Amino acid sequence: MLIIGIAGGSGSGKTTVVNEIVRQLPKDSVSVLSLDSYYKDNGHLSEEQKKLINFDHPSSFEFKLLNQHIDELQAGHSIEMPIYFYVTCARSKETVTVYPRKVVIVEGIMALANPTLRKKLDIKVFVDADSDDRLMRIITRDIVERGRNYNEVLTHYSLWVKTMYQTFIEPTKRYADIIIPQGGQNKVGIDILLSKIKLMIAE
Repeated sequence: MLIIGIAGGSGSGKTTVVNEIVRQLPKDSVSVLSLDSYYKDNGHLSEEQKKLINFDHPSSFEFKLLNQHIDELQAGHSIEMPIYFYVTCARSKETVTVYPRKVVIVEGIMALANPTLRKKLDIKVFVDADSDDRLMRIITRDIVERGRNYNEVLTHYSLWVKTMYQTFIEPTKRYADIIIPQGGQNKVGIDILLSKIKLMIAE
């Protein structure tokens, strides 16, 4: 089993890179673990408290469960990945079954931030993108998917996203084996990554 970690700032194009890998590898050969699914359940908080949640801090994630799930996949067992709703800040009672496959991708802003997780990764990738481009994608995504208005998105970005990126996410770039600039638009970078994945699978 080949385990790949794909990190990068919010709106950098991580999902685009993951989708391209899945598209180009054989059907049913890839399982994806989204780090967003492992946010801690905060459904019990008040609406005002939920607005103060810092989604871009390492402490917001349940890394212990994620690492446990990876161990189970490596042992050949399927796992039940949580489903997290940003609007309610809560986990669903339902889960998504993830099966052990040749390639397991762990994708999320903190995919390279946890030392225990990093040790499990065979390939570490950092998807880089210009901060203005990331902000534009964040604005679009948060309004459409997370129920925020324009001002709320900008406030959240200035309070948390920008600072946390500089403090916790960008420094993990030094752990990366491959850095893909320009996010999902960098076809050459994605092709190089895919070539490495295919070579390691063949071995």
